[in-house]
Amino acid sequence: MLEPPNRPMKTTGMEPQPRAKPGLLIVDDDPLIGESLQYFLSRDFNVDVARSRESAISLLRDLPHAPELALVDLGLPPAPQLPIEGFRLIGELLAHSPDMKILVLSGQNEETNARRARALGAIELVPKPCEPEYLRTLLHRALVMQDAERRAEATDISGQPRILGDSPPIQKLRQQIAQYAASGYPALIEGESGSGKELVAHALHHLSARAREPFLALNCAAISPSLVEATLFGYSKGAFTGAVGAKAGYFEDAGEGNLFLDEIGELPLDFQAKLLRVLENGEYQRIGETQARISRARIIAASNRDLKREVKAGRFRADLYHRLSVFTLTAPPVRELGTDRLVLFDYFRRQYAKQTGAEPVDLDAAARARWLAYDFPGNVRELKNVVIRLTTKRPGYTLGTAELETELDLSPHRDSVMTEDDPPPIEIARAQLLRDRQFNLERTLKLSEQAFIDAAMSLAQGNVSQAAKLLGINRTTLYSRMEGMEREKVKDEG
Repeated sequence: MLEPPNRPMKTTGMEPQPRAKPGLLIVDDDPLIGESLQYFLSRDFNVDVARSRESAISLLRDLPHAPELALVDLGLPPAPQLPIEGFRLIGELLAHSPDMKILVLSGQNEETNARRARALGAIELVPKPCEPEYLRTLLHRALVMQDAERRAEATDISGQPRILGDSPPIQKLRQQIAQYAASGYPALIEGESGSGKELVAHALHHLSARAREPFLALNCAAISPSLVEATLFGYSKGAFTGAVGAKAGYFEDAGEGNLFLDEIGELPLDFQAKLLRVLENGEYQRIGETQARISRARIIAASNRDLKREVKAGRFRADLYHRLSVFTLTAPPVRELGTDRLVLFDYFRRQYAKQTGAEPVDLDAAARARWLAYDFPGNVRELKNVVIRLTTKRPGYTLGTAELETELDLSPHRDSVMTEDDPPPIEIARAQLLRDRQFNLERTLKLSEQAFIDAAMSLAQGNVSQAAKLLGINRTTLYSRMEGMEREKVKDEG
């Protein structure tokens, strides 16, 4: 859909310092494997190790820099025999750091797991056992791929992000961007994960009168709720433990530029009132200060949640939603782009071949038809990764359908919905009560809740935010429920 621009933006709440070696996060529940890989790979990488999904996310939030690479085991506690936790972690890592390159190192090396992991955003699955030297080679290859992507993130001659394609959804998006860019009012960008919402925000910035001012982006899903206010508003010296000096927040650093708040639906409800005040009169306060400061930045927000639905459910303030949605744009999913999917394929295959010095890969007529029939559930991120893998593995080749399908996630995803022909819920309950003389309401509710959560995680391909959206609950609520179920399961098994 879009050609990404360069990203001279603030991406964390801390000022990063250059590192001599790239960062690598290893997540494996086997301490021997984690420690051995850390010892072997520490010569080339700054290595951090975690043993579970939860500890990995906690570690990631505490690191001053997001690692460039991650090596993730699919089988993680509390269910190491299943790939569920590993799939969840892939989505969470990419929500925190979209540019991260993830390799999956797993004993669960079934082809369906490999395809699912790649569709979620991992670049490859490496079966255990694996020679450490080969693993080192793969990690360096991932860095080359990452560098090629970053160098390919160029702008056109006018300095504006390029919107690729001519399908009706893309034409409508272009018109909206041109129409809304000049305004100083907030804009809300809606769309699925991976559909290019941040790139739409870049286009709004580059076409606006603020193009020479800063463009700052914050992923609200990657910030701990307790740090949101300090990150956006800043704090004074001594405002809390660890505040050894005063620090400006995103609103102050944005000046009169554009401030992009991605996944704004993840903001805590109690902070939303403070954000509303900024949108209404520009006023905010650093933590630990009493005097008001004024922000003149334009707010561009984005969410893959249906914020209208969130408002009805009481998880998002209606007044904040109306303030944010003065202008609303939609980044369309790849499945709606028609033949633009081939435009994206041709663009990315030429770009990555040029950046790596390889011959571009191509598809024969049947494979191109298969490409058009695939819906790319991971949207542009998945499409780019498929092109990169094809370019890396088969440079200069024209591939057929069978070779292409090895890189696609072809597992079925079916929604389960009630139709008008289904019996009413009360009749279903009546029949079950009459049939099951040992009926237990508490057990049935727990099993039903677990089934819906598992179904949502499967449909969302491990993306917790998307699963929460399907279930109509907040992401933090879903986390809490999953963690509670895992504790109960461990207790029952013990």
